[in-house]
Amino acid sequence: MGGLDVRMREVTCGHGRVVAVDGVDLDIAAGERVALTGTNGSGKSTLLRAVLGLHRQHTGSILVGGRGTASAVDRAWRRQACAWVPQKPAAGRFPLLAGELLDSAGAPEQTAEAAHDLGVGELRRRPLDALSGGQLQRVYLARAIGCVAAGAGVVLADEPTAALDFAGQEEAAAALTALPVTLVVVTHDRELAARCDRVLDMAAGRLREVTP
Repeated sequence: MGGLDVRMREVTCGHGRVVAVDGVDLDIAAGERVALTGTNGSGKSTLLRAVLGLHRQHTGSILVGGRGTASAVDRAWRRQACAWVPQKPAAGRFPLLAGELLDSAGAPEQTAEAAHDLGVGELRRRPLDALSGGQLQRVYLARAIGCVAAGAGVVLADEPTAALDFAGQEEAAAALTALPVTLVVVTHDRELAARCDRVLDMAAGRLREVTP
């Protein structure tokens, strides 16, 4: 099993004056699969975005593969090292085509194969904002698989099965947890959580491990 380790020390994240993540310490071994569960607003998505480097209002230390984000080079490396499956991506004023998003993974053949296997290979010319929620999740999952093929060592996924039907949820859960990398996934999907090595519940910005 490959992947990169993720280490957090005293990570606190805010939204203005609201504390969303409160002093989190967490070690995730390379190749480990960790599910973050909990109610909406508990800080799960904010923590995931902080690991990726998208949430800048935070204190404490977040290392991926032993590297922080102190320099522009480190920040660029983090974006390559971590594949991102967002829950609600911003479409923007000029939304990408599905094919443009898939091509950004950096491994065309593997991404195209994943898109085909996930049933979205024929959607390349469709704008992202014209896709259904389930189609969009499948496109982002295919892109993440391509990113792993291109060298990403961590997959960060935020509710990657929420818009899928039951069969689609099982398919996506199997695909995600089969990747030979470190996986950190925010989910309410019990099937996906059960496939992970550890389940951590988040409440009021703090984590606790769930006993099997």
